[in-house]
Amino acid sequence: MAKRADNRETGLKRKLSPVNVWALALGCIIGWGAFVMPGNKFLITAGPLGTAIAMAVAAVIMIVLAFNYDYMINIYPEAGGGFAFARHSFGRNHAFVCSWFLGLSYLTIVPLNATALALLGRNLLGNVFQFGFHYTVAGYDIYCGELLLAVAALVIFAWINIRDIKFSGGFQTILVFALVAGVAIIGAGALISPQTSMASLAPGFHPDVAPIAGILAIIAIAPWTFLGFDTIPQAAEEFNFSPRKTKAIMIISLLFGGLVYVVLNTVTAAVVPEGYAAWPEYLADLPNLHGVKSLPTFNAAYQILGGAGLVFLGIAVLAAILSGIVGFYMATSRLLYAMARNQYLPKWFGTLHPKYSTPKNAVIFVMLISLTAPFFGRSALNWIVDMSSIGAAIGYGYTSAAAFKHARKEKKYGIAASGALGVLISLAFCVLLLVPIGNLGCCLGPEAYICLGIWTVLGIIFYFSSRKGMKEETSSKEI
Repeated sequence: MAKRADNRETGLKRKLSPVNVWALALGCIIGWGAFVMPGNKFLITAGPLGTAIAMAVAAVIMIVLAFNYDYMINIYPEAGGGFAFARHSFGRNHAFVCSWFLGLSYLTIVPLNATALALLGRNLLGNVFQFGFHYTVAGYDIYCGELLLAVAALVIFAWINIRDIKFSGGFQTILVFALVAGVAIIGAGALISPQTSMASLAPGFHPDVAPIAGILAIIAIAPWTFLGFDTIPQAAEEFNFSPRKTKAIMIISLLFGGLVYVVLNTVTAAVVPEGYAAWPEYLADLPNLHGVKSLPTFNAAYQILGGAGLVFLGIAVLAAILSGIVGFYMATSRLLYAMARNQYLPKWFGTLHPKYSTPKNAVIFVMLISLTAPFFGRSALNWIVDMSSIGAAIGYGYTSAAAFKHARKEKKYGIAASGALGVLISLAFCVLLLVPIGNLGCCLGPEAYICLGIWTVLGIIFYFSSRKGMKEETSSKEI
């Protein structure tokens, strides 16, 4: 039997309830993209039926991975997630590779959500934050007011994450309930509104994309759409409950996440403005539209419930953005804390707040790095974020390989099978994201490839420059 980790001496406080942890995961899974991707990705790739099928398949795939995470959390209930599992199972070198790419996945989502506040202002508040000086980067206009908004959000939510974990966990829970309530109201309104029609959901697939190609293209981005459930092990040392409950929490968060995506996508397709025969014609004309009509999901909410629909959807979007900031602040800071505690980073990153026992320096570091991103605009930031799926897939792969190794040793063949399957799934994700295959259109763009190459080179440089300061983890392969 593998040795279970005992982390009571670390100083992190066990104050997160099962509901807090569920809110952490779901708040990270659902962000701004869930509300805009129906119009700019899901429907034009797979259609309403194809997206529903793809999300169902993706949720099942993620649940397989969740089995592996649950198994490893119960063996090593400590901060670090995939990094900790790789360190204990495969040693220092593999742990560094896992953490280097996983850390990028988490870190980039913090400023991405902060800059999404500007998009919310542009689309629902009449460009109220577009004031002061402005400039353009990669075709994206950056305004002083929007910079101030993003900076304020990053500073305020850094403070919230430094506060007692019970405080930030409770705040996250409130946000996620607001998110779920907003989506539920829009979904319920769609069921009874005369503006929606089942006939509008035809065709089920996009007429210009082969159904299987569309479905595979949506499944390929599952590491991005469901990125967030794997933040749960980052908070493992702060659970006030048994790690045995994590399986149910992860599965419920994944099912909720998939349902939110499907509801928003289906409602978007079911409401077609006057003058258009079906959703493909409407979406094809989006470049020529302005205002609410240019945002299909927001247009659907307005058509269903009028101004109230925009209010409810706006609340859901705001809650999704803010919960993403809170959740990924937590996940990134705990990963950095775990790395510092095991001497992969300077001890400074592992310093805990004297009153709140949170990794305050790690949170501050995430804030400082994130504060630079809004000045480069969302276009440039998206190049980096696009490769976050690779980091997530690498984390999935290491966790699954660790589960396979431990389960085989303990003769738990069901988990060994899910571990092996998880490794194959992770490899498949990497292939789909890195190798251009036919007309799937799911591989990284040229800019993202360049960013990935730069990040890889930086990792190699950092590894060899810090290698002397790392202690050999002789206990990492205890089985």
